[in-house]
Amino acid sequence: MSVRPIKVDGRRLRSERTKQLIIEAYLVLAQDLSPRVPTAAEIAAKAGYSVRSIFERFPDILALQVAAVDYCFAQVSALAPPRGVEGNRESRIESYVQTRGQTCERWVRLWRSLVVNQGDSPELKVRIRLARERVTQRMELMFAPEFAMMQPEERRQTLIVLEALTDVESWERMREFFGLSVNEAYGVWIRTIDRLLPKSSSEAV
Repeated sequence: MSVRPIKVDGRRLRSERTKQLIIEAYLVLAQDLSPRVPTAAEIAAKAGYSVRSIFERFPDILALQVAAVDYCFAQVSALAPPRGVEGNRESRIESYVQTRGQTCERWVRLWRSLVVNQGDSPELKVRIRLARERVTQRMELMFAPEFAMMQPEERRQTLIVLEALTDVESWERMREFFGLSVNEAYGVWIRTIDRLLPKSSSEAV
């Protein structure tokens, strides 16, 4: 029995590749021009396509923004998975801080543009909320032993404080307003998280 070769739709593949390059061009410009949203003409020039090519794939710039944010989420999930979940308290704090700090360092300008330009867009508001929820979920995973020692209300309040502490805006202020180096900013987060999270009796000694 012969097996028919799978047909590859070359036109569709090229269109998807063009779409990805447009998204990547938008991301580069959004980082460089933050918080201003790049224009269609700027995006087209950066991607090496016509403005018409952009609007053949995205109904408007807002749809392109949403696609770019989703692309970033996928990148973060692929490049910054939870590490060291089974480690001791010190290593888990350091692992969380380094992973979170690297993500903030890479995407801080895009995040600033996203927050400033979300306007009345339900799609962008949902993505901002989703990003914050993912951060809290990661903290719950990384610091599960410490949260298990807390009462529910104390756990909720501590999680709120930790989310605010390790927010992108917090990283941006440390790096740009206070002029801290990456390692200095890591140190601030590590020491503060260490004070906020409870220690077991063996660790407290």
